Amino acid sequence: MTAKDCGNHGKGRRQLIRRLFGCLLVFLLIVLITILIIWAILRPTKPRFILQDTTVYAFNASTPNFLTSNFQVTVSTRNPNDRIGIYYDRLVIYATYRNQQTTLRTALPPTYQGHNEINVWSPFIYGNMVPIAPDFSVALKSEQAAGTIFMVIKIDGRVRWKVGTFVSGRYHLNVRCPAYITFGSRNNGVSVGENAVKYQLVTRCSVSV
Repeated sequence: MTAKDCGNHGKGRRQLIRRLFGCLLVFLLIVLITILIIWAILRPTKPRFILQDTTVYAFNASTPNFLTSNFQVTVSTRNPNDRIGIYYDRLVIYATYRNQQTTLRTALPPTYQGHNEINVWSPFIYGNMVPIAPDFSVALKSEQAAGTIFMVIKIDGRVRWKVGTFVSGRYHLNVRCPAYITFGSRNNGVSVGENAVKYQLVTRCSVSV
């Protein structure tokens, strides 16, 4: 074999590799476009959350600039999509007062939610002698004396969408549920045990993905 034949042989191999690489790129592009078209047609709708009730086992703001609280909350979530499933990953739930976290974060179990399915969680969230800002401490005592405290139950985490066998990347999930806790003459809760009061709230939560 001459040097010229070797050169032609090497050139042919390079052309074959380029063609294979080009075919692979075209295939991947077609797959990506197909997924995007399916995604655009289905248009996933974010899940819907409802804070059903809150049971207060402890709520003590008598120590200046500190709050001790213990709640059990019931939250339901519904997947409104007809053809899209939802994976919930690394969810945590906690309570806040005026955007300041007042309880520890409680982890919720990872869950897959099928089409139009409903899931319900009833975790405990609590905090023992949690420091709060002095201004918030004064406002908290004032609201408690007036009979109503407004708090927000928050859920943060990640979600993934499932369309057929395709599973998307992770998206941030932020849920905000308003909760009004009443005291004294305005108390509209139901006693469910020693020093425990249950409030039927059934309030819709704001959801961002």
